[in-house]
Amino acid sequence: MFFDTHTHVNSTAYKDDTDETIKRALNDTWMVNVGTQKDTSKSVVELSKKYPSGVFAAIGLHPAHTYQQIEDPDQDNAKIAEESFDEDNYELLLSEKVVAIGECGLDYYRLPETDRDVAIAKQKKSFVAQLNFASKHDLPVIIHCRDAYEDVLDILKSEFKNGRGIIHSFTGDWITAKKFLDFNFYVALNGILAFDKTGRLAEVCKNLPSDKILIETDAPYLAPPPYRGKRNEPAYVKHVAEKIAELRGETIEQVAEYTFNNACSIFGINPKT
Repeated sequence: MFFDTHTHVNSTAYKDDTDETIKRALNDTWMVNVGTQKDTSKSVVELSKKYPSGVFAAIGLHPAHTYQQIEDPDQDNAKIAEESFDEDNYELLLSEKVVAIGECGLDYYRLPETDRDVAIAKQKKSFVAQLNFASKHDLPVIIHCRDAYEDVLDILKSEFKNGRGIIHSFTGDWITAKKFLDFNFYVALNGILAFDKTGRLAEVCKNLPSDKILIETDAPYLAPPPYRGKRNEPAYVKHVAEKIAELRGETIEQVAEYTFNNACSIFGINPKT
């Protein structure tokens, strides 16, 4: 079995075949669908409840939604309305199928040209609020980070020292990866590993302890070969496992086993359910 720890099958990319996409994956793959704001968080919870096993949810506010902008990472060319993290709204979404808070974090790649400092402050406020919410409910966090690793690490040090979490879609170097390992975090790798030309991710992959590696698709984005450029989906997470096996000199069965067990561990899931 494989475990796609980060996907978005609730997005509009699957509006015509959501259930078919999930059923294709469930032959050999479990998944966590990840919310990015209040509406998508509600939709991933509703989706998780349709399946007795193998489909789980994470709820949270993506940093891109903390200020108004034009490109929405989940809705096709929609305008993003500004949101703040409303704990009361997210409390209502909690259920046994909600296994993490996120994706939350910092994204400096999408910052507006004006009021940059204001946008960063809003992101940080939302991030800290969600770390506190995760601690309150004893849940791990799924962290989105782009061009902001040092600030994320500083906030974890001050606000989440004993918390549990995942650094999603990791693209940093080995030195940065080790800093997340020092927080006892898991490192999630996806299709970027297969087409990264810098060699940084290959080094990270080779050096990570097997009990801290997770695999993900971030579908519908980042499809791995042989599907690069096409719509990604959870069933393709096995190709991420294949690349990890190649780089580490392991079998795909070994990678599948330890990444599945790691996912169940961080999310508190009984693999026999």
